[in-house]
This record gives sequence, C-alpha cells and structure tokens, in this order.
Amino acid sequence: MSLFNQVAGMFGGQDGQAVNYQAILAWINEQGGVSGLIAKFQQGGLGAIVESWISTGSNQPVSGDQITDALGSPAVADLAAKLGIDPQTASNLIAEHLPKVVDTLSPDGQVNDNQDLLSEGLNLLKGKLSS
Repeated sequence: MSLFNQVAGMFGGQDGQAVNYQAILAWINEQGGVSGLIAKFQQGGLGAIVESWISTGSNQPVSGDQITDALGSPAVADLAAKLGIDPQTASNLIAEHLPKVVDTLSPDGQVNDNQDLLSEGLNLLKGKLSS
C-alpha cells in the first residue's frame, strides 16, 4: 500500500463517505507540508503533543480549539472552504486525523521533509487512469 493510500485511508467522512482527501493533502502541502505543520504546532506551544505523534509511542490527543490556536483561523477556514464544511468541523477533523497522519509519515521517529503528498497522490491517480 502506498503512503498516499495509507494517509488517504485515514480520512473518512460522516456516514462512511470519504472526504476529499486530495484537498486535505493539498492543504497540508500549502501549510509547508507535515514539517510546516509540526513547526506551527511547536510555535503554538504544542511541541510535546507533536513529539508524541512523531515518536514510536502512543499519540497524545489534540482538540479542535488547539488546532485553530496553533494553525490560525485563516488556515482552518481555508481547509473548511475546500471541503465545503464549517471551520469548527474542519478543526475537529484535523484534530482527529492529523496525529495519525504524522505518525504514519514518521514511522522511524523522523519526518521526511521532502515528502510531497499531493504529488504522490497525483502520480497514483495518473497510474490508475492509464491502466
């Protein structure tokens, strides 16, 4: 299973419908990738929480309000607009899934600064369309 599929599989919408994970992955890249998000959390005083996601131990939870505080309302509103949901729902979605995404992208306790989730996803789609 590709990294893109692993990450995309983490995002499920209400009633079993998949949310637009292309938009989520594009948004992550717009925030500076996973490394950029991690830096924003560390600057927002949530470094210990993020470290738990990167480490090989259990992931500490984060709330939707902490997400908004760390990333800023405009960033959360941008994702909400891309997904067609309200900002509070978007921040809760991020809070629920971002720890798993960061954990998946740092299997050895390290984050790959060169990961481009959107490019990997587009390459996956190209492969499916050409088959």
